[in-house]
Amino acid sequence: MSYFKISIPTFKTLSFLLISKNPRKTLISFSISPKSMASSWACSKCTFINTDSLKPTCQICLSSKPIAPFSSSSSSNQEKWSCKACTFLNPYKVSNCEICGTKNSLLSSSLSLDDEELQVGVGNVFLPLLQKCAASKRKSGDDPVEVVDDFGVSRGIKSANRKVVDSVTVADECTVLGVSCNPKSFGKSLAASDEVPPKEDLKTLKILSYNVWFAEDIELRIRMRAIGDIIQLHNPDVICLQEVTPDIYAILQRSNWWKAYKCSLSFDTANTRPYFCMQLSKLPVKSYSCKQFSYSAMGRELCIAEVSAQGGTPLVVATTHLESPCPGPPKWDQMYSKERVKQAQEAVAFLKVNPNVIFCGDMNWDDKLDGEFPLPDGWIDAWTELNPKEIGWTYDTKSNPMLSANRKLQKRLDRFLVGLRDFKVECVEMVGTEAIPEVTYMKQKKGGKEVELPVLPSDHFGLLLTMAAL
Repeated sequence: MSYFKISIPTFKTLSFLLISKNPRKTLISFSISPKSMASSWACSKCTFINTDSLKPTCQICLSSKPIAPFSSSSSSNQEKWSCKACTFLNPYKVSNCEICGTKNSLLSSSLSLDDEELQVGVGNVFLPLLQKCAASKRKSGDDPVEVVDDFGVSRGIKSANRKVVDSVTVADECTVLGVSCNPKSFGKSLAASDEVPPKEDLKTLKILSYNVWFAEDIELRIRMRAIGDIIQLHNPDVICLQEVTPDIYAILQRSNWWKAYKCSLSFDTANTRPYFCMQLSKLPVKSYSCKQFSYSAMGRELCIAEVSAQGGTPLVVATTHLESPCPGPPKWDQMYSKERVKQAQEAVAFLKVNPNVIFCGDMNWDDKLDGEFPLPDGWIDAWTELNPKEIGWTYDTKSNPMLSANRKLQKRLDRFLVGLRDFKVECVEMVGTEAIPEVTYMKQKKGGKEVELPVLPSDHFGLLLTMAAL
């Protein structure tokens, strides 16, 4: 078995060293320039970064190259777009014509969205299900209630105390698509979702971690809108995303909720990488930074946000996507456990010097294979600490019907690991656990048979952590 070692002193060049366990074999080294990185593609199965954009199969696992709905750098005819008003050829990444200011019609048509559709409020993806749930529970004579940004989604309506909202009935205590909500707590309009919370809530902070899944051939636009709805529904103070691609970045950036956050990556930087981790913060940001792992075949890194919480209290929020297991022929044993453990050790060693740390993301952790996560003294795993009776699988081919045609796999890949001096963790919950209403895709099973499956926001469930200042 062979593996890759990555050493990245700067962002300018990615240097790889192919090491073989056979000492007689020659070591092979190569570098990836920013130009090559921009034209590379990530394997959707093993996540290896393939630098030759013309090859149809992955160099590691031989999986087919995914077909993206649109790409900012995959072919020359997409590097520029012609303005429909003045015909000027603009760089693809520019959203408005540099001559006359007309909007990029290519990007708009690729997304199949107009500006009004992108700016709609909370629940645009989930509205059909809300209407269905409400239709059977409508009651005349009830007083109206105003819907605001605290509106939640969960698994169905449960309460008998109903109120009418613009001809749609919701419950006083309702659960729709995975999140509890209480209309009695509603106070302002949907437009207030980006506003600073009232002073009495300032002691509470929310942090969202979500692997958004870079599979661009499965309803990408709709899935990203669903994730955007989840963000608006919960209004997290800090967001940590994994498996973001340039196309995903472009879709999210056009969302209305984006304006309330400061992002760790610019659009130009995002377009130089096939996929990456990304952070967004409503809290004042002291710095964003990335620390490359000394040992990675997949370009993995530790992303760090230094922010100021209430009263200027320092808080470090870090996220990562540790080395992915990617078993393949001939031995099917490429689990990358040693690499993953070493990356975890590097991350916690770097972070533990800070008094308040939230470390979250797709750890790809397998407790049986990797052992216990190397937590420093005084740190906790938020899920096992607060939900000891719940397994907490965030990748689950049984609970996630979108993955039901895959081989069985149930793992708690995503985690919140915390070490706090000035805060306490109050709860951690899963989000994005329900299918998007009336959206399906076709999945080809072994043997060539196709099945129609529902679509969820991602192949992972997201995690939402709520904590309070002491």
